[in-house]
Amino acid sequence: QELTRMMAESVNDVATVHQNALRGLDEASRDLALQMQLTRELQQDLMRIRMVRFGSVADRLHRVVRQASGELGRQARLVLEGGETEIDRGVLERMMGPLEHMLRNALAHGIESPEDRLAAGKSAMGVVTLDVRQDGHGVIMIVTDDGRGLDLSRIRTGAIERGLMAPDAVMADRELAQLIFMPGFTTATQVSTLAGRGVGLDVVRAEVAAMGGRIELDGTLGQGTRFTVHLPVSLAVTQVVVLTVGSTRIAVAANLVEQIMALRPDALAQAYARHAMLLRDEAVPLYFLGSLLELPDAAPLAQRQSQSIALQVDPVAPSQEVVVKHVGPQLARLTGMAGATVLGNGDIVLILDPVQIAATSRVKPAGLGDTASFAPTRIDVAPTIMVVDDSVTVRKVTQRLLAREGYQVVLARDGIDALGQLQDTVPDAMLLDIEMPRMDGFELAAQLRTDPRWRSVPVIMISSRTADKHREQAQALGVSAFLGKPYDETELLELLRSLTRRSQAAG
Repeated sequence: QELTRMMAESVNDVATVHQNALRGLDEASRDLALQMQLTRELQQDLMRIRMVRFGSVADRLHRVVRQASGELGRQARLVLEGGETEIDRGVLERMMGPLEHMLRNALAHGIESPEDRLAAGKSAMGVVTLDVRQDGHGVIMIVTDDGRGLDLSRIRTGAIERGLMAPDAVMADRELAQLIFMPGFTTATQVSTLAGRGVGLDVVRAEVAAMGGRIELDGTLGQGTRFTVHLPVSLAVTQVVVLTVGSTRIAVAANLVEQIMALRPDALAQAYARHAMLLRDEAVPLYFLGSLLELPDAAPLAQRQSQSIALQVDPVAPSQEVVVKHVGPQLARLTGMAGATVLGNGDIVLILDPVQIAATSRVKPAGLGDTASFAPTRIDVAPTIMVVDDSVTVRKVTQRLLAREGYQVVLARDGIDALGQLQDTVPDAMLLDIEMPRMDGFELAAQLRTDPRWRSVPVIMISSRTADKHREQAQALGVSAFLGKPYDETELLELLRSLTRRSQAAG
């Protein structure tokens, strides 16, 4: 009785300590949330200090258009829209040079003479429009003119004369238009301070890319040209998406990411078979990120220039706000280098522009160029193993073991969490604990065997409950193997190799 009473008192003491620890954890969580709120408010206040109205430079831009019109003998006016849009002072100062050049370019190459405009049924006064707006995580600047538009035949002729393309080369209109961004390219017939010097839009694109942005071009012959510039709101703080390939992580500005798709192995194989991804009925070059960055363990693919590319990566982290750090003059000169940042866990990650890297890389996208360098239509994809266990330690230890053996690992803390993740990812095999909150291993195994989508997934049950009745219940549920804790790593890996081979062959 004394021993029982002492044990009961010890249990009560442990319960009291547990309650105090939970209370302390709740208080710490509240303090941390308050600190995060104060930090965010301070950051927002500092950002507001850096922000200025775009309309503050309106007089300067109007003056550029007036002076250029006078020098060229044109009649044109500037229409500024979105002057109330706020933009980082540093971004605005760095964009003034490219903006002025695009306005002069619109007058030198776009707006016709008054006589030509009247003959074409237009008003003698040309209009150049600069529209500035915020969109998502960035700022969009659109420079539009109602001039002669893009003369693709002249662009082709100029490109052939400068050796930028072969006379018999076949290019789509969109690719042909991108040649005006090449260094030394111009369609001007006379050299002047405004056009024909061979220095211009290539410098504009380089400056935009250096700020983590991109520029797009669209135009129709006789109707005008439109340049669309996508920029981050601030150069100090920006939204990024962290991409992973193997053990390497890079960050990409969120405004450069148009769409994120999770592909099953068969869909990925089809993409390589087509040698491209289909995005809105347009074939987009497909790259493997490891090959594009020329990582040692990546097999080379193949390449051509494009304003949009598809990247095959491993996990993609949610968009997050980071502080952009300068990388110094040595790294800043590298193509596609937009800066670096320090993540919350202390990891240093480079911020890159994959589109700019692809434009100058020797690596070719799969299926574009020499067919001898295409990726094969059947690609070897590492098997995916789902580890379902309520113990964080067990999940992490098992994840490191499997990752070391080349498996892709998905973690779930209980049966409910596993069912949610199975909606997006069907693994090649599953490691399953028995005792878990909300839904235990037996209940999850029963759910798997009743759903045709997951019925064929091999399940290895790993538990400290190794009695015969537990093994019999697992066998009745169709579990492929039953291991006790602690398990033998060699035995587990051999089981996985056998089961995943059969699973992938059946798939």
